[in-house]
Amino acid sequence: MHTNIKPKALLIGDYTAAPYHPLGAVEEQLRQVLEEEWQVTATEDYDYLQMDNLSAYQLCISYADRWDHPITSSQTAGLISHVARGGGLLVLHNGISLQARPEAAQLIGARFTDHPAYQELEFQVENSTHSMMRGITSFTMKEEPYRFDIDAFSDHEVLLTYRHEGQDWPAAWVRQYGLGRIAYLMPGHHLDSFLHAEYAKLVRNGACWAGQSRNRSV
Repeated sequence: MHTNIKPKALLIGDYTAAPYHPLGAVEEQLRQVLEEEWQVTATEDYDYLQMDNLSAYQLCISYADRWDHPITSSQTAGLISHVARGGGLLVLHNGISLQARPEAAQLIGARFTDHPAYQELEFQVENSTHSMMRGITSFTMKEEPYRFDIDAFSDHEVLLTYRHEGQDWPAAWVRQYGLGRIAYLMPGHHLDSFLHAEYAKLVRNGACWAGQSRNRSV
């Protein structure tokens, strides 16, 4: 008998010290979204990013809320090494706050700059042929419209945009780094975001693409 062993994913964020986006508010729903494909460990202990610790995981999911508290040099080195050696990194909404460490911002490929008020947004699929967008159609949802300063040296590909003030803004992108993959998804402000069926599907796809899950063809 062959046992289908789920690959391991590390979900990292902040419970008590989160200024805007506590991990505890979305953790259970994120687990439900990912449980079919992944064995998820959730923590606010950023020492899990140390090279020796993170090597046990195929995918790291950042829901970090650490805008003014950079991760340490060794934690940063562990995360970069994880991706460069073939691991995956999925960054959700405020997870881009890892940018407080400049090397992590370069890894993700952009820096958050600001956002207008929370509101209903129209999201448009820009590349329906990319495997991460399999089964995804354009949708509307209420969200914080994050804006970014994209790294000019990043080889990112925008897969999803949102329309605001007559302009299209990046809402999801992917890039490769060494042997690994990075995906960023802009939505994820609070629990309602992950309850949205189309976005939940996108989170699952993003995890499988970034983590190069062998349970699915990606």
